[in-house]
Amino acid sequence: MVCVIGEALIDLVLDAESNPAPDPAAGGDRTYTAHPGGSPFNVAIGLARLGQPSQLLGRVAVDAFGRQLRSHAEANGVDLSTAVRAPEPSTLAVVSLDDDRNATYDFYVRGTADWQWTAEELDRSPADTSWIHTGSLASWTAPGAAVIREHLARRRATSQAVVSYDPNIRPALMADHADAVAQVEATVTLSDVVKASAEDLAFLYPDVPVDTVLRRWQELGPRLLVVTEGAAGARVLGTDGTVFGVEGRTVDVVDTVGAGDAFMAGLINALVRAGFHRDSAWQPAQTELREVIDEAILVAALTCARAGADPPTAAELAAAGSRPD
Repeated sequence: MVCVIGEALIDLVLDAESNPAPDPAAGGDRTYTAHPGGSPFNVAIGLARLGQPSQLLGRVAVDAFGRQLRSHAEANGVDLSTAVRAPEPSTLAVVSLDDDRNATYDFYVRGTADWQWTAEELDRSPADTSWIHTGSLASWTAPGAAVIREHLARRRATSQAVVSYDPNIRPALMADHADAVAQVEATVTLSDVVKASAEDLAFLYPDVPVDTVLRRWQELGPRLLVVTEGAAGARVLGTDGTVFGVEGRTVDVVDTVGAGDAFMAGLINALVRAGFHRDSAWQPAQTELREVIDEAILVAALTCARAGADPPTAAELAAAGSRPD
């Protein structure tokens, strides 16, 4: 069981047939469709679709949007037995797509459910959980971020659960750059596997080469670090200290919503199958690690080939086949 800690929010996506005029006075109304989302929520969904049992430890509101989130998670087989029924309203994200179908987000987070964690709520996670994943807004939004880190520190001291982390930076919500770096590095220190995007690193460490950041982060403790680079693929710093790249997959992109979350789900799923454990001496050959990363890239690519955060099932992943020679 992979226990995913973090936000479950609603993505409000502009309908394709809506009037794109930015000024409503120009005529026409913009209409949006509410889609279940949030990076940790998407990771839990992605894992379940790939056949990996997943549990969402989230603060899910009891409002109409919260009911939509719960319904979607349950329909996809995500375990919600530890999820909190939060009295605060659901967090909202307004999603905009540029001409290349890349997504940007405007968030409505003040006083919403996802950041109000207590230690008692987080202690709902089963003691025998073998893998804990966290990241995104919940991992650096006050007041809950500090409570999540305290929980991770306790779990690392009392169990052998693997901890994975995806900071999923949103610069518009991070007014203090130094604080953002400090919070991310504090969670990296508590993690065994870290995945970040090239955009994340460009914000956190302007003008610092990716390989330099990877080696700096490895000194903090993680055994495996991956940086996604969009269509170009990913860069990896493996357990043997070697940095290498894995090429991307070519697909007809519908949009990139949920692509990073799909990659994370694919990565965790592949690592679990490969036998990655905190108490193991897992030292894969570079060829084996390339296969793990390539599978995660394929999961993300299949998600980009359809609208919204709609990750593939295990059957769809298998049908897509291996990379052409």
